[in-house]
Amino acid sequence: MARVPGAIPARVLGVVTIGYSVAVLARPEVLAGPLGFADASGDAPQDVAVLCRAISGRDVVSGAAMALAPSRSTLLLAIGVRVGCDVVDAVLFGSLLPDPETRTKAVLVASGFGALCALSALPLRRRRVA
Repeated sequence: MARVPGAIPARVLGVVTIGYSVAVLARPEVLAGPLGFADASGDAPQDVAVLCRAISGRDVVSGAAMALAPSRSTLLLAIGVRVGCDVVDAVLFGSLLPDPETRTKAVLVASGFGALCALSALPLRRRRVA
């Protein structure tokens, strides 16, 4: 991994994304439960588990891109992709989940993490020389 000045916050968030996503890949209930899609026993039905794993696969890839981007420009692109994924999640979960309380929580989590990722780009800004 190349040294990119100011990259530590983005790289940490990339690793956090990978960690959470691997947990969901192993146990889809980690995502399905909070979204209100687990069954009475707390398990994710098969169709829900497939979708949770698909979302998590996408997130492993975006997290890895943030964690391993070799240059400033590719790291900024990876951050943009991660933020875009969180925006889509916030919009879709916020408009399509059946329970209003669950919608609110999902929007807060997705938009909050997206905002953290966006903020992680700030240390990567180029400094102007006077």
